[in-house]
Amino acid sequence: MEQVIRASIPIRIKNVINPDGKGTDQIISSSKAPTAITIKEDIVVLDIHSNQKTISHGFLAKIFGIIVDSILTSEVHVSMAIVVNKIYRFKGLDKLIKESKDIGNVSVLNQMAILSLVGRKMKNMVGIAGKMFSTLAEGNVNIKMTMDHQPSWVVQKYGGTSLGKYLENVATKILPTTLDAGHRVAIVCSARSGNTKSTGTTNLLLQAALEALEHTPLNSPTFSPSTTTHNLGGPNPLILSQILARRGSPTPRLLSRTNSTINGFSSPTFNHPASPGTTFSNLSIDQQPDLLNNTFDKTVEILKADHLKAAATFIHDEQLLAELQYDISYDCERLTSLLLATQILEELSPKSKDLIIGVGEKLSCRIVTAYLQDQGYEAELVCLDTIVEKIDLQSRTSADTTEGIYEMVGGQLRQPFYDRIAIRLGERIKQCEDRIPVITGFFGVVPGSLLTQVGRGYTDLCASLCAVGLGASELQVWKEVDGIFTADPRKVPKAQLLDVVTPEEAAELTYYGSEVIHPFTMEQVIRASIPIRIKNVINPDGKGTVIYPNRSVPSSPQRAPEKLNAGSDNKIISSSKAPTAITIKEDIVVLNIHSNQKTISHGFLARIFGILDKFGIIVDLISTSEVHVSMAIMVNEIYRFKGLDKLIKELKDIGIVSVLNQMAILSLVGRKMKTW
Repeated sequence: MEQVIRASIPIRIKNVINPDGKGTDQIISSSKAPTAITIKEDIVVLDIHSNQKTISHGFLAKIFGIIVDSILTSEVHVSMAIVVNKIYRFKGLDKLIKESKDIGNVSVLNQMAILSLVGRKMKNMVGIAGKMFSTLAEGNVNIKMTMDHQPSWVVQKYGGTSLGKYLENVATKILPTTLDAGHRVAIVCSARSGNTKSTGTTNLLLQAALEALEHTPLNSPTFSPSTTTHNLGGPNPLILSQILARRGSPTPRLLSRTNSTINGFSSPTFNHPASPGTTFSNLSIDQQPDLLNNTFDKTVEILKADHLKAAATFIHDEQLLAELQYDISYDCERLTSLLLATQILEELSPKSKDLIIGVGEKLSCRIVTAYLQDQGYEAELVCLDTIVEKIDLQSRTSADTTEGIYEMVGGQLRQPFYDRIAIRLGERIKQCEDRIPVITGFFGVVPGSLLTQVGRGYTDLCASLCAVGLGASELQVWKEVDGIFTADPRKVPKAQLLDVVTPEEAAELTYYGSEVIHPFTMEQVIRASIPIRIKNVINPDGKGTVIYPNRSVPSSPQRAPEKLNAGSDNKIISSSKAPTAITIKEDIVVLNIHSNQKTISHGFLARIFGILDKFGIIVDLISTSEVHVSMAIMVNEIYRFKGLDKLIKELKDIGIVSVLNQMAILSLVGRKMKTW
């Protein structure tokens, strides 16, 4: 503003929604009355009274190098008003008070506000201020200098690659900007990834689980988890903790409740061809089964080494680093025990699979929490391993237990389950008080398995439920792209960034090839009228793309607002009927089935869909007539049941089948496109 004022150029502030309004001019009247009154909330007032009998000019100089919004001083006393978020930036209020106590007695007033009168020539404002407060009182306007208002929440979800490659941007750019804007921040983390998801933690955990299930040591005794006595001798005293002891793993905090069980399972007993009548514990080390060289050991070591390397890279505080290294090692030891139990039982239950997968988010959150603390933030790890169990316990004593928190329809959990999760998440996060919650995207072992119920997008779902539980003003999903484009910018150089899209458009774009956000995840926050903003962790200053929650908006956007308030009804989306975006879904196989029946019955389609249902196949597109069906299926769906041949074999019983490989689905996405 200074640049144009120096050149005597007026500035006019106008409303784009009401362009006929006259706006505000830079023309200044000679009135001595206040121009405006403004309130700055979320203030902490620190009163510091010097403990020195003789005061020097150094008293004020010793006070922290922090931005102070308002200050009253004397030789022996200082009152400072500081925005709460500025305190968060250097390890919280406690550190400031601790150092301030070295120079004086400190008292703190929380939930304060700065009430400001703004104007010119206001030297004699005592009378004017008195009249103003009198007028406000006559109008029944209550003024509270101690404010009950709390900062709004913004939930930020970060993907594995963002945390693996761009964690520094999160702590040094994104988080400070959000806090300085007056928000509380909750961070939801995925498991870390390298350059691609295929080399990420979750994939390695799934690989380790399969390795534990498939691996059988060669030339080793067979064993069975049984409570019976050894059929070649007496009772077998070997327990899983002894096996892990041979592996060099600490056991006390990981293993059995008693000397004969591990997490409720009885000790395994072994049959060995040598020395009938001897127990496994009497065998020499060379005779005992080789459980030391499992394939999953190498996978766990890769995970452990990767996270320890990340810890050493980001954490500079020696104590924080030592604690983090201990926690990472502990989590990997626990993972090893889970994998070994899977191998012994020769079974990978949905619950076991969830427990194994959940290790990835916990490791990721440990690193993020420690890094934020190392950067001067007060952060707290929020692990959601038991959140579902606590909700179940609460529901047993509540009046609505007849609804059944775990009631499922068609194998899927009902919405009330997720509603309760959201409430509990909000309660748990608020327990962090002034600390920044860093939340595991894995939220416990749910009925039917979290992976089965939600799929790999469970971290997005967790973030959306956190936003709902907190009543957040916005859910931010941070990726490595600027937002949603009119086409894939890697293939279409002139593709344009979309400022705003509707929930319907976002769902279609996700389904037909653009990785936006899972429709079910999106539905949770849209129902609560919370906007979703897709942003780029590499370019945090970019405005991103907003998925606007108002379902009544007619179509795609012209211009995105920098801020959206939950529940707002701004008409920011135009009525254009043109397509919003074009998207391509590749790796498609098209199956054509022509009926071999001379007379066609309604059972033709029913039989086809019955076969697809048998194999759990999801069809992306389908075109039908009485005698012909064309189906577009993603290649990965076919791989899920050991190839295309098995499906074709069954389909040939009802018709002539032809296959088109290496196809793609080209989709136009938009609203009100009946004529397209």
